[in-house]
Amino acid sequence: MAVDITNPQFIAQLIEKERREHRSGGRWVIVPIVAMTIAYLTPLYYLFVTIFKTSEEYARKGVLELPDSLAPVLENVVQAWTVGNMGQASLNSFSYALIGAAIAVGIAAAAAYGMTRLNLIGANGWFMLIFTGTLFPFQMYLVPLLFGYQRVGIINSWGGMLLVYVALCIPFPLLVLRNAFSGITKEVDEAARIEGASEWRVFTSMILPNATGPLIALYLLQFTFIWNDLLFSSILANGIEVRSIMVALQSLQGTYSTLGPNVVITATLISSIPTVILFIALRKYFMAGLQLGSK
Repeated sequence: MAVDITNPQFIAQLIEKERREHRSGGRWVIVPIVAMTIAYLTPLYYLFVTIFKTSEEYARKGVLELPDSLAPVLENVVQAWTVGNMGQASLNSFSYALIGAAIAVGIAAAAAYGMTRLNLIGANGWFMLIFTGTLFPFQMYLVPLLFGYQRVGIINSWGGMLLVYVALCIPFPLLVLRNAFSGITKEVDEAARIEGASEWRVFTSMILPNATGPLIALYLLQFTFIWNDLLFSSILANGIEVRSIMVALQSLQGTYSTLGPNVVITATLISSIPTVILFIALRKYFMAGLQLGSK
């Protein structure tokens, strides 16, 4: 039987059939979306209702019940800040992350420039040697580092922690920047050399500005890694004067801690503020850097 595809009634029926099938299929799609949304938002809801409760109120009420008032959050903040000595710990972590990430990305950028622009002998071998260290779990480095730091005398020291963070944060930026620099045409730096520019001038004025996106994205990632580190800081620097913010948080929920979960969660929220602010401030460059582009 022939069908007249120019018949308006036939076309309307076909469109209506497509709409019904789309609606029936959409109902099943929305179920997992709603389930995943609830699963994602529930911990956030728990966090924000808990920081407004007192310890007595937290023990008396259900964990997801709304608080009686918003006033307890100030007491929780003060208690978390003073008992956990979070001021000194935050300053320590901020200095580790700010300086350590900058040095690591800077060294990785210089190494990537040498491997991609200077025709170094064995450049690929040096790259594999540096990057191979990331293939092993970090836990296997702890014992040698601990004994080595004790023998050298830099255990529980600011410089010792900065050194280990810089070393840990070099390989991944080197991998990314090596690929990013390879995508920049060599005609750019060759033209600069013809004009008399030194290698340092080519590196700082021609290559780095063309890799701003990846550089800032890598800095943000390494800053976050150092800020959130607990593994190395709890072993190599657990003294009050040099311990990180994560070690301070760990001390709030130790065996001898008398603080309630409301104070611990408040401290956790405080510790997340710097990385959130940094991400918001650099989000434009971060998104550009994810493309390993040339912004």
